[in-house]
Amino acid sequence: MGKRMSRLTPRLINFIKNQRLFFVATAMKDGHINLSPKGLDSFKVINENRVIWLNLTGSGNETATHLLHNERMTLMFCAFEGPPMILRLYGSAKVYHQYDDLWEENIGFFPEIAGARQLIDMQVELVQVSCGFGVPLMDYKQQRKELVAWAEERGEEGLKEYREKKNTISLDGHTTNVIK
Repeated sequence: MGKRMSRLTPRLINFIKNQRLFFVATAMKDGHINLSPKGLDSFKVINENRVIWLNLTGSGNETATHLLHNERMTLMFCAFEGPPMILRLYGSAKVYHQYDDLWEENIGFFPEIAGARQLIDMQVELVQVSCGFGVPLMDYKQQRKELVAWAEERGEEGLKEYREKKNTISLDGHTTNVIK
């Protein structure tokens, strides 16, 4: 069965560094639960109890909306190649935008990626490892290029317009803050 820990170990940090995909789950008290897959070079372990990821402009802004109301977040990594494992990180997170001081302090952890919208900074409170025996083995081909190409084509002004149109209201009708 699963093993619980209060922090990431060097072995688990190495596992995370080798993953090309992770999943983010957030929820408010009421309404829809958000579960999103994330890829690209958008996730970094800062230390054994802190991780940060770069949230890119997309079709919605549910994670940021939820975190404004409820800071709890779960991250999940699955081994799709190599030995089986599922790794979940439970904790509380905050959202930082380009106008926040913490953006400048932390954006250097990531390569420059068109469409960068927010940094999500999570304090890890619980780490859970489980077997992953039911997770399929899959061959990795490459990261998709469409999201970055779409953001590059729109440019900063086009992204600003898109965010104002598509990223200001959640599925449940809650407002959120976006880069303007």
